[in-house]
Amino acid sequence: MKEANFKKPEQKEQDKRLNNNLDRIKNKFIVISGKGGVGKSTVAVNVAYGLLDKGFTVGILDVDIHGPSIAKMLGIEGKRLKPQGKNKFPSPIEVTKDLYAMSIASLIESPDEPIIWRGPLKIGAIKQFMQDIQWPELDYLIVDSPPGTGDEPLSVVQTLKKVDASLIVSTPQDVALLDARKTIKFSEKMKVPVLGIIENMSTFACPHCGEKIDIFSGLGIEKAAKDFKVDILGKIPIDTNIVKSGDSGFSYLGKHKDSVSAKEIHKIVEKIVKK
Repeated sequence: MKEANFKKPEQKEQDKRLNNNLDRIKNKFIVISGKGGVGKSTVAVNVAYGLLDKGFTVGILDVDIHGPSIAKMLGIEGKRLKPQGKNKFPSPIEVTKDLYAMSIASLIESPDEPIIWRGPLKIGAIKQFMQDIQWPELDYLIVDSPPGTGDEPLSVVQTLKKVDASLIVSTPQDVALLDARKTIKFSEKMKVPVLGIIENMSTFACPHCGEKIDIFSGLGIEKAAKDFKVDILGKIPIDTNIVKSGDSGFSYLGKHKDSVSAKEIHKIVEKIVKK
């Protein structure tokens, strides 16, 4: 006997919308880190701009419910989702041509308003981001998740059904790599291939003499890469202009394309595309 399908018509329609959205996305990867403050969202945004520069259509999904930052970094803070006609679901916000973004920040009245939700509400919101939003055809969907391996990244993996890869972001500090190793194990347990590790805030080049200074000492990234047999995709130096671009909501790669950090980001993007 065939297994009975007890899904309600409404649930079937929701599943259909979700699957239609997923079918329009060629590559899906999640950006994760073991701890906060490592520049994960900054890396996600700059990788998105790097893919855009190569002619790809890119989407960014911010699933950090309690501390969304993608909207501000993309310059769309305050913009609201708009329904696409009667009985149609809204599209994600178009940042620029071929770059789209979705964040909880687009649904709340004020950026100062806290989101005081428990796990089930967060899980439901993340599913709605993919189910009740009319996503266009994308070459890449980048999912920026909050630190750790809790509700949000787990919900992403389960909702997207097939995540093509995870991108691990860390600083050189051994304490940061201790947590990064957990995210690698998380990816393995979720059967999500690890695309590689990006070392952010790797060094600081003195603007006067050019000498490179290790602000965050540590050699853990090489050991983690060796222990888990994953690649180091690149090491992004500290650049105050990266911070300024994120705070101002403009593309760092567009305004500082000849900088050392911009060139390193482009190299990272080339590796991502090849992989």
